[in-house]
Amino acid sequence: MKSLEELKAIRERNQGKVGVRSENETQTRVVVGMATCGIASGARPVLTALSDAVQKESLAEKISVTPTGCIGLCQYEPIVEVIEPGKEKVTYIKMDPEKAMEVFELHLKQGQAVAKYTLAAQQL
Repeated sequence: MKSLEELKAIRERNQGKVGVRSENETQTRVVVGMATCGIASGARPVLTALSDAVQKESLAEKISVTPTGCIGLCQYEPIVEVIEPGKEKVTYIKMDPEKAMEVFELHLKQGQAVAKYTLAAQQL
């Protein structure tokens, strides 16, 4: 089963960072909803794209990308939450790998939230 193997590989890549994450209060956390509804909506390629980008750019010390269970907003899946120390959480909705890369470049690397993809923008 290829998808299970992909998830195991992602978990193994990120597993060594668990201790660092819990101790590092300056690290940005990127959480991708990977419950059944998230996976069915396409969260797996979003998680992979973000994880790969962080690894490729050698940003694992500054940014952790982790899967989580249900975020509780099924109609907006795939969901990516960016949690930066000292700032309000930003929730990105209806993500795909291309949007995720835009968030990576603008928000995670340059510090500018991509408002058009946020839950707040959807609720206006």
